[in-house]
Amino acid sequence: MSVPIVDLAFPHAWQAEILAARPLILPPRHFTYPQQVEEVERGALEIMVHLGDDAQPFLATCALGFRDPAVPTGLWSAPNPRELCAVSGGYAYLIDTAAPECFTMIPYRPALRVVPVVSAGLLLFVGHRTILAWGREGQAWESQKLSDEGVTIRSIEAGTLHGLGWNMITDKETPFALDLGSGSLR
Repeated sequence: MSVPIVDLAFPHAWQAEILAARPLILPPRHFTYPQQVEEVERGALEIMVHLGDDAQPFLATCALGFRDPAVPTGLWSAPNPRELCAVSGGYAYLIDTAAPECFTMIPYRPALRVVPVVSAGLLLFVGHRTILAWGREGQAWESQKLSDEGVTIRSIEAGTLHGLGWNMITDKETPFALDLGSGSLR
C-alpha cells in the first residue's frame, strides 16, 4: 500500500486518524467496509473516527483494493461535512460519520485519483475511462467515456475541467472539457 494521503479541503464535522494497524482490542463501535468482504484478509485501511460532542468514536476498517503505489490510499473530507471519504488501494468509500453503517462504495475498481474541487462542491473520482463526481447530496454525475485507457486532468477553471484521454484508434491523447455542473462535454 502506498503512503496514505490526507486531504481535508472541505469543512468537516469529524476528526480522524489513520492507524498503522488494527488495534488489538477493538473499540465498541467497529465498522467494516464493505460489510461482507474477503478483501480485509489481504489488508485494510484502519481509521479511528472521532465525532464532536459526546458521540462515541468508531473504527472504520476499509478493505484494500490493490497493493500498487499507482492507486491512492488515504482520507479525504467530502462536500457533505458529515461524510468521510476513505480510499484503500483504489477502493473508495464514502462513510456517513453520524450513521457509520451507511456508506457508499464508488464503483471504480480502482479509483485512480481523488480530486477535491471545493469551488464546485465536488469530490471527483478518476477512473480508467470516466470521472465520477460526488456532491453534498451524493453522486452528482458520471461523465461519458473520456478515454480508452487513462484520464488525465490538466486544469480546472471557471467551472470547466480540462483533460486528456487516450484514443486507441488514433493512438493519441485527445483533449476534452467537462462542465463541472453537469458532467457533460463542452
